[in-house]
Amino acid sequence: MKKTYINKFWAVAAVCVLALGSVSCGDDDSEMTPETSTTYVQEDQMGRPAINTVFVSADKKDEFNTTVPSMQSAAFQSAFQAKLLALNPDYTTNLLTFSAAAFTGALATDVLSLSLDGTTTFYDGTNVLTGRALADDVITVELILIFGGPDATEKPGLTDDNVSSNDKAFLSTFPYLATPW
Repeated sequence: MKKTYINKFWAVAAVCVLALGSVSCGDDDSEMTPETSTTYVQEDQMGRPAINTVFVSADKKDEFNTTVPSMQSAAFQSAFQAKLLALNPDYTTNLLTFSAAAFTGALATDVLSLSLDGTTTFYDGTNVLTGRALADDVITVELILIFGGPDATEKPGLTDDNVSSNDKAFLSTFPYLATPW
């Protein structure tokens, strides 16, 4: 039995060596070059949840997803504004005092801002777009900014997704996400 085990070990080891071919190891890491034959493609930009889904038309999804964020506002702000005004023809300003042009210019740059030295939140009544805490009700905040007007009270039936919390409590330690069902 022992001999069979050892023979199988050497057979597997030989196959591994043959499979690796002429791989050489050395102490000189300067000979290593990065892998360049792989092409990485941006599939979807979702810095701010639901913004891409709502404001980018189906025929422009690929273009939006491959546009670098610094170019997105110039390329998509007018389409975002048209969509905003189609969704809410009465829009004048929102809780942030943004006009339609200013608001859609900010939305079209699909990045999630982050405060490294302050409160991390999507919106907490004081801090705005300084990141996103797991428990932030991002969709309700976005609905308020789109439909709530300057005091967040206009169109109250459209300013809340009526989901008040996650279905499970978030963890207090890394990775912080709720445990699976």
